[in-house]
Amino acid sequence: MELFDLPGKLMDAYLIEWGSLLLRWLHLIVGIAWIGSSFYFVWLDNSLKPPVDPQLKAKGVGGELWAVHGGGFYNPQKYLVAPAHLPDELHWFKWESYSTWLSGFALVSTLYYFQASTYMVDPSVAAISPAQAVAIGLGTLAGGWVVYDLLCRLLIKRSQLLFGLIYYSFVVAVAYALTHLLSGRAAFIHVGAMIATTMSGNVFFWIIPGQKRVVAAMQRGEAPDPMDGIRAKQRSYHNNYLTLPVLFCMISNHYAFTYTHPMAWLVLAVILLAAVLIRHFFNLRHKGKVCWQFPAAAIALLAGVAVWLAPAPRVASAAAAPTLADIQPVINTRCTPCHAEKPTLMPAAPAGVLLDTPERIEAQAQRIYDQSVKLKAMPLGNITGITDAERGKIAAWFEGRQR
Repeated sequence: MELFDLPGKLMDAYLIEWGSLLLRWLHLIVGIAWIGSSFYFVWLDNSLKPPVDPQLKAKGVGGELWAVHGGGFYNPQKYLVAPAHLPDELHWFKWESYSTWLSGFALVSTLYYFQASTYMVDPSVAAISPAQAVAIGLGTLAGGWVVYDLLCRLLIKRSQLLFGLIYYSFVVAVAYALTHLLSGRAAFIHVGAMIATTMSGNVFFWIIPGQKRVVAAMQRGEAPDPMDGIRAKQRSYHNNYLTLPVLFCMISNHYAFTYTHPMAWLVLAVILLAAVLIRHFFNLRHKGKVCWQFPAAAIALLAGVAVWLAPAPRVASAAAAPTLADIQPVINTRCTPCHAEKPTLMPAAPAGVLLDTPERIEAQAQRIYDQSVKLKAMPLGNITGITDAERGKIAAWFEGRQR
C-alpha cells in the first residue's frame, strides 16, 4: 500500500505511531544519559576520600578518587566550596535533564493528549470528556511541582525523613485521585510524569541557577551564598531517590495487571515504596554501609503485591462451553478492528497479534483470555465497546478448551 493512499484517519494513526516510536527512542536515550550521570555522581560523592596530598588540601580539595576505566586513569576531585580560580570552561550537567523532560512531554502528548478518548478516558472510572482528561493530566504536572517546591521551602531545615514521609503521602494521594478520574494506564503514567517534572524542575529552577550564582559571585571576587549549595544539595538528594519510582511508572503501561486492579493506587504506592527502599540500600552501600534490611523489606513488599494480584481460580461451569464458532463473532466485532492484517482502527496490528481467522484466534487463545478477561486491558480504552457478558463468553470458551 502506498503511504499517500491511506485514508485520513488511518494516516493520522500511522503518523502517530511513527511519532511515538521516534520519541520513545529519543526519550530512552536521553533518559539513560540523565539517570546514568545522576547515579554516577551519587556514587562519586559517596566514594570520595579526603586527600593526603598537602597541596590538594591547600587548594581546598575536600575529596578525591582514583579510578581506572577504558584503559585510562582518572582522578576526580571535589572542592569544599569551589576552586580559588575558576577554569575557562565548565561543563554543566543540565541538558541531560532538559532533553529527557522535553522528549517525555512530547511522548505523553503524542500518546495520551492527542488520543485522550482512547488512552485517558475510561467511562467505567469517571464520566469525563477527553478535554477534561487532558486538563487533569496537565494540572497534575504543574500542581505536583508547586506542592513539592512549597514543601522544600518549608522543610529545608527539617529532616529528610520527615520531608520524604510527607511527600510520599502526597504522591499516594495523587495516585488515588488519578485512578478515580483517568484510566489506570494514564493514571500511572501521570504519577511518573509528575515526579519526572519535579526532578527536571529542580534542575531548571534551583540547581543550575544556584550554581550559576556561585560562579558569578566568584568571578566578582565575592563569597558565594551558602544557601545556593544547601538548596542544590537538597534537590539533588531528592532527585536521587525519585529515579527508581519514575522508571517503574514509565514501564507500567506494559503491565496491565498493576493498573487495572480495583485498588491500583495502593498497588502503585507499595511498589514505589519498595523502589525507594532499594535506592536507599545502594546509597548506603556507596558509603560502605551494608544494610540488608532495606532490600529485604522491598522484596517482601513486592512479593506481597505479587501474591495480592495473583488471579483467583475460576469455578468451572457444568454448562457446555462455547465453541470457537460461538465466540468468533465477538472477536470479529471487538478485536479485529485493530488485530487484523488490514485493521480499520490502527495502522497496523498492535504487537503483531492477528485475530482475523479461526486459526489465528486459536493460536492466540491464552493472550486473548489474559488481555480481555483477566486484565480487561483490551480492547484499549474499550474503544469497540466489549461487554462484560462478552468477556464472560470468551472466558467460558477458553476454560472449556483447558478441560
